[in-house]
Amino acid sequence: MTNELPSDSQQLRRAIIGTARDLPARGLTRGTSGNVSARTNTGFLITPSGVPYNDLKENLIVAMDLDGGYTGEILPSSEWRMHLDIYRNRDEAAAVVHCHSPRATALSCLRLGIPAFHYMVALAGGDRIDCASYATFGTSALSKAMLPALEGRTACLLANHGQIAFGPTLAKALGTAEGVEDLADQYLSALIVGDPVILGEDEMSEILRKFKNYGKQVSNQDPDAGTAFEMPIKRG
Repeated sequence: MTNELPSDSQQLRRAIIGTARDLPARGLTRGTSGNVSARTNTGFLITPSGVPYNDLKENLIVAMDLDGGYTGEILPSSEWRMHLDIYRNRDEAAAVVHCHSPRATALSCLRLGIPAFHYMVALAGGDRIDCASYATFGTSALSKAMLPALEGRTACLLANHGQIAFGPTLAKALGTAEGVEDLADQYLSALIVGDPVILGEDEMSEILRKFKNYGKQVSNQDPDAGTAFEMPIKRG
């Protein structure tokens, strides 16, 4: 993550509101469940507790520091602790999205993670997406259970609860959460028919290598990672 963190600005607050409103628009949550945050140079900004997304305004987004303090009269989301501990423990995290997306939540209620039934599990940075141990919502115990499930990854399921994802931008964190929900939907569909075939360790290692340049144009690729796919012949 860059050392030049954004300040607490109206633009960043509007981006958080836009991301929060995208959650129900993309079928990732209903009502006021779920929360969104973005890191700043003094801590992070997070959506408030209990305010419908359509009623959010810039002055309702809560500023917090990395010691768990908040500024103003508006309470932060009840899950502020998970966001705080991601920022404390994962330097690369600049934005966090937590939601109760239907299929990911269904898997979490079965205490199931998402194995390598499809190569796209690599979108979260590992060869599977884990389900954290259960803890009551809004507690430090939940955050403590979450961190091991996120080790080496940017998303996990939360037992009997939902999912959480982070990234270098709000768009990336939201995209990862959406990808996790798609994978959960596919995995549950496959389980209806039988036991999905799980990709092997060697194959997933190769996929994780390829994902370093997956979806990137040549100018943005890591030259040490090799190509993400068989390159066509450039004619001009």
